Amino acid sequence: MYNRPVKRTPDLVTLLQALSDPTRLRLLNLLRAGELCVCYLVAVLGDPQPKISRHLAYLRRTGMVDGRRDGKWVHYALAKLQDPALSRVLDAALEASAGEKQTQRDRELLTRACCAVRLPPSLANAPRPHLGR
Repeated sequence: MYNRPVKRTPDLVTLLQALSDPTRLRLLNLLRAGELCVCYLVAVLGDPQPKISRHLAYLRRTGMVDGRRDGKWVHYALAKLQDPALSRVLDAALEASAGEKQTQRDRELLTRACCAVRLPPSLANAPRPHLGR
């Protein structure tokens, strides 16, 4: 289920609808850093895991993120959109929101969570991501 690539490419309306939800926009911004386990996304956003997973499933169905399972862990990453124009819209939206305080706080929390010497109990056994951006 998670290891197969998503073939769907969003249309403009679907892309803009996905970007219009604050939680999905925050998730997409966090995924700009690279592939992340759901547990880190839950820890950073502070929302319940079912809510985060529901939004990630929505983004996966639209073709905006890819998911893969590694044992009991599910990892998500931004997908490469096939349409160059839609890819530019997504990049522009994420770049525009990168300067927002909430986005900056999310990135700071993610960096702290990933780089902490001692992880919080909720992340104690989680695979550490390698942040790229």
